[in-house]
Amino acid sequence: MSAKSVEEAAQYLRVSPSFLNHSRTRGDGPTFYKIGRRVLYETADLDLWKESRRRRSTSEYNREAA
Repeated sequence: MSAKSVEEAAQYLRVSPSFLNHSRTRGDGPTFYKIGRRVLYETADLDLWKESRRRRSTSEYNREAA
């Protein structure tokens, strides 16, 4: 398992740690492990989540939300 901390995962995805913290609270972020107080992300899960965010146009996202 190649687990990354919130800070490492954020750097890997090129987002802020607060983005990951908020998306984890909303339930729309990458899957994660919660071990005690630590939150860890597997690289494979980050890649899957990133790929699921891929779009051809901005209108694709709006159709899914409706």
